[in-house]
Amino acid sequence: MDQKHKDVTAIVEADEIEALFVQTAHGMSFENGKLTLHTLAPTTLFFSDRPDRVTGHITSQEFVDSWDKGTDSFASNAPNAVLSIFHEDSVNDIVVELFNPVLDGNQLVYTIEILDGEMPASGGASALFIDTIGRPLSPVSAAGMHRRDRRDDRRDRRRR
Repeated sequence: MDQKHKDVTAIVEADEIEALFVQTAHGMSFENGKLTLHTLAPTTLFFSDRPDRVTGHITSQEFVDSWDKGTDSFASNAPNAVLSIFHEDSVNDIVVELFNPVLDGNQLVYTIEILDGEMPASGGASALFIDTIGRPLSPVSAAGMHRRDRRDDRRDRRRR
């Protein structure tokens, strides 16, 4: 990876980083609990919120290889994600929990549990917004916004 790109190690090993990952694909399919992203983009975008504002791309292979790295890895604490499937006149959003990614060429397969929404058997262009790593109560979590209230309640109790 060249100097212009951030390394996933910076996210995995950082104490306070809140990173969201985005994977895009030309299509998707779902069968027997397996979500396949077809013609996956070669890189996974990541970014963090204030104060770090870390941005970058890692290869999809590096993302999969980092799945079980760090003290609070995705392997030990499966991330939530939102799959947005784009249609000509609408967008379909499904909230899922992701497990066991397997990358084969430009096809990425996740075992998933559907948390909200209805997953179609197939669809077109898609974006997968993957919850923050190592920060399950993060306010920047695309799939965990409903948990913000719990976090705010904890902050309010500490201020008393």
